[in-house]
Amino acid sequence: MGSLAWEVIGVIDTEGDCAEWTFPAEPGAVRAARAAVRGQLHGWDLDCLADLAALLVSELVTNALRHATGPIGVRLVRPAGLGDTLLVEVSDPLPDPPRERVAHPEDESGRGLQLVAGSSRRWGTRPGGTGKTVWFELAVPG
Repeated sequence: MGSLAWEVIGVIDTEGDCAEWTFPAEPGAVRAARAAVRGQLHGWDLDCLADLAALLVSELVTNALRHATGPIGVRLVRPAGLGDTLLVEVSDPLPDPPRERVAHPEDESGRGLQLVAGSSRRWGTRPGGTGKTVWFELAVPG
């Protein structure tokens, strides 16, 4: 993928059917995660999902920045063979699962998980060794 123009703690892998990055828990992580996701999906010829995936990742990374203090992981799993689902995961060191809440029209935040739930095929959370992972699936157009 060439040199990275954003701050990344580590690029775990961007080859094959999986791409993973770890970003510092700093405000620039949101922009960096969006750029990484868009770039990888472009490389996989999944441009049709790039904007939506980048938007949803930025919501989840923003949530992680608000509540966690450690590094934030982002992982993409490309559909294999005739698969039709892109899996996207955002991990952080905070074990508490996110809570979906109802945002009022005047609220400036609180819509991220609603956006994820309404835009993805499925979504959920799972505990990790240290923290949690919030994941969602996007349908790959036929």
